[in-house]
Amino acid sequence: QERLVESGGGSVQVGGSLRLSCVASRSRACMAWFRQAPGKKREGVGAIGVEGVSRVADFAQGRFTISRDNGKNTLYLQMNNVTPEDDATYYCAARSFVSPCLDRLRSPGAWDIWGQGTMVTVTS
Repeated sequence: QERLVESGGGSVQVGGSLRLSCVASRSRACMAWFRQAPGKKREGVGAIGVEGVSRVADFAQGRFTISRDNGKNTLYLQMNNVTPEDDATYYCAARSFVSPCLDRLRSPGAWDIWGQGTMVTVTS
């Protein structure tokens, strides 16, 4: 059974940094990070294709970086200068289809493989 396993969540102070990781049991060309805060809809954070071309959401521009290590089947999310609005559970996701990829960042329903999530708590 295919699995995505996130790690790296925890408590971080406002303005601090955190790096999340997601290990996939098999390689996937199209992967992404989503997040969901209590009472809110799940939203896309960033997506990346197999060649490393990526896209992040507007709220993450200049603060978050998505990257991957294909040799390790691992996806990363570097979070810098976090704000209280970043407090959420972060999920790793993958698509069965290679394309489209980045254009599906706004559509959680288009992603068919999900991890269990890792919680990020932002403290002041």
